[in-house]
Amino acid sequence: MDIIHALILGLIQGLTEFLPVSSSGHLVLFQNLFGITEGTQFFTILLHVATLVAVFIYYWEDIWTLIKKPIQRTTMLLIFGTIPTVIIALLFNDTFDAIFGAGKFIGFNFIFTGCILLYADSCRSGRKRISRMSNPDAFIVGTCQGLAILPAVSRSGMTISACLSRGMDRESAARFSFLLSIPAILGAMVLMLKDVITGEVALGDSIGIMPMVVGFLAAAVSGYFAIRAMVNIIKRGKLKYFSYYVFILGIVLLVDQFFLHMIVQ
Repeated sequence: MDIIHALILGLIQGLTEFLPVSSSGHLVLFQNLFGITEGTQFFTILLHVATLVAVFIYYWEDIWTLIKKPIQRTTMLLIFGTIPTVIIALLFNDTFDAIFGAGKFIGFNFIFTGCILLYADSCRSGRKRISRMSNPDAFIVGTCQGLAILPAVSRSGMTISACLSRGMDRESAARFSFLLSIPAILGAMVLMLKDVITGEVALGDSIGIMPMVVGFLAAAVSGYFAIRAMVNIIKRGKLKYFSYYVFILGIVLLVDQFFLHMIVQ
């Protein structure tokens, strides 16, 4: 992996982690295009740390409030939202990876994400704020987040759609979705680091220091601006444009998978 590849992958991770188009799907796609096979999982951990930094910077006031007063309603909602995500990841991650891994269903999953986004865009903005969410609301949102372990299924798209379906206003839906991403990203990092410690995943020695630094900075900066843009987009109810994008991308990948065999192997 050279510096240009690292820069592109960092930008892709930062943007697609928070825009509802699936970061995992895009990383798999571009790694295939670049022919990168070594150190990809370790590099993915690094990029996840960078996007976590972006969330902390943008939602610092909310996070600082939770740190100062951890026992509060929002904390409980985040716990209830995280529980189903953890259960799904622990019980079904290997199964989903065996069935849907290696890009076999990536085109279908992009199209599924597009359908979810169209549904979200059709939801009327409710009046429910985070303080008025119920525990079942948070559990349902967390369950939808858990389904995003499938490659090319957008985590932010799933959680924002679930929030809107539960009658939340659009700004609160975005805030809860991105706050819920913190334990989700941390959990994904822990699972990947476990594989590094046990030797199942190689360290990023083959990548080099400069590509890792460039990729990290690119993901952090682009992630911050992606959050800002996404909050404004959600307020205006423009998710359908992302659905058009993933529909087209999914169709292109399906054509390639079944006929051309240039991208999806």
